[in-house]
Amino acid sequence: MAETAGFKGLIERSHRHRASLSREMHVRKTPRLAAPARAIQLVLLVDPPEAADVLTKLAILLAPYGASIAPSDRFLTCALGDLIFTWERHSEFMTYSFLAPGEGKLFDLASFARGAEWIAQLPGQVIRSTQIALVASTPDPATIAAHFAADDLVISDVAEGRARIWSDFRLHEDGFGRLLIQDKGLEGIEMAQLVQRLQELGNYRKMALLGLPEAQAATPLLTALEQQLTDITARVAQPDADADTVLEALSALSAQLAQTLASTRYRMSATSAYAQICLDRIHSLKVAPVRGYGSLDDFTERRLLPAMRTCDAFSRRLEDLSQRAAWTSAMLRTRVDTALARRNRDLLASMDRRTGLQLRLQHTVEGLSVVAVSYYALGLWHHLKEALEHEGAHLPGWIDVALIPAIVLAVWMGIRQLKKVKRPGPPAH
Repeated sequence: MAETAGFKGLIERSHRHRASLSREMHVRKTPRLAAPARAIQLVLLVDPPEAADVLTKLAILLAPYGASIAPSDRFLTCALGDLIFTWERHSEFMTYSFLAPGEGKLFDLASFARGAEWIAQLPGQVIRSTQIALVASTPDPATIAAHFAADDLVISDVAEGRARIWSDFRLHEDGFGRLLIQDKGLEGIEMAQLVQRLQELGNYRKMALLGLPEAQAATPLLTALEQQLTDITARVAQPDADADTVLEALSALSAQLAQTLASTRYRMSATSAYAQICLDRIHSLKVAPVRGYGSLDDFTERRLLPAMRTCDAFSRRLEDLSQRAAWTSAMLRTRVDTALARRNRDLLASMDRRTGLQLRLQHTVEGLSVVAVSYYALGLWHHLKEALEHEGAHLPGWIDVALIPAIVLAVWMGIRQLKKVKRPGPPAH
């Protein structure tokens, strides 16, 4: 004990998520399965308010069986009398599984009446429901023909040949799909792991396919937006196009494009993630075909991959259209800025011309002012001279000749001095 005492302080230094992450690695412990047994699983889509309601109602339903559930729980398994119940919460959906160990009639829902009562009380939309039968011996052809559609029958060996599965992936009259699994040498928890992987493959495949109708529904709108953007881009290139009208059309298109992006981006991303999980599950199942029948991996790839490619192509077109709209907006902005700069340049040139005209007019007015003031000054001198001569003074004629340039020069200098006095100086600090 003394040797370990020095490490006790390390517990206090644990990361805040250390314990929860450790529990997460062990949280999905599915109950052991062995043939013969029967099970049903239902997958319900739930929104956040419905998810909270599920926890409340599950707590009420579990109470008589001595089980409880916490708001943070994502997985639960418990016994409900002769049934074993398993619940798991995912980001968009919840799974409810009911297992009936032992012999029983294949694909008979009578043993799962309690499950039907529970599901009727729980919110959500059913996206997938499956009946699963585990058998230890090879079923006879008549049994297979009675429960599966021959034209769609898929038979594959899985788990390196230690199990065989049968399914037609059809929705039957009871509202359930059917999966038959033969144990051919599985050991320990291998049957539970196999059932879990097969169900995850089917569940995630169905969730991945949810993106297909959304992409198909939005494709006509995307095509129309692409044509509108092509037309707008062509108008931007026209020199006589009205920039305000083009900008209004581009703004409306960008708003519609942003709305489409916001409404489809999550589903397209989820489709890609779910599809990748499906491909991972197919790889982990180690599927081997049975001669004369379709195989599980071929069925999955033929249905899933085209849907994936459609959704990927839709997402790429949407991103490409967004980029093109941004480029067109930049082109239009450049054109508007260039036109504005041209108008400013023309305005400045016009102001320069107007200032030049005003300056020339001012000089003309100044010249006329000098002439006018000089004329009146000479007129006053003439009256003064006449008065002096009337009194007997005799003034020589050269005085008149000398006064003319002197008066003009004096008036001109006076006007210049007056302009200097009236011109405002720099502001005082």
